[in-house]
Amino acid sequence: MIIVSDKAKDRILELKREEGRTENENIRVSVKGGGCSGLMYDLGFDAQIIDTDHVFEDKGVKIVVDRKSLLYLAGTTLEFSDGLNGKGFQFINPNASRTCGCGESFSV
Repeated sequence: MIIVSDKAKDRILELKREEGRTENENIRVSVKGGGCSGLMYDLGFDAQIIDTDHVFEDKGVKIVVDRKSLLYLAGTTLEFSDGLNGKGFQFINPNASRTCGCGESFSV
């Protein structure tokens, strides 16, 4: 399961409105190879759900994760920060043994 913080939920709903996204477009979270720590998070809107996807809902936000990425993301919290240290979505991942300084990549 992926947990969505209140700030992340608010920002996702705001982006959906700003970008004119439809109700059937959900948040897709995946893990890809790359970044300075070996694995990178990928986050975006997606209307497609395939049979092997896992769908979670937290605070009214549907999150779609492919089977392979779920191994790396189980128990992760999606957070949004708009403070002085940077603005954007952050992943608080209990499975990561190391993260890079920018928080966009990790290793297990």
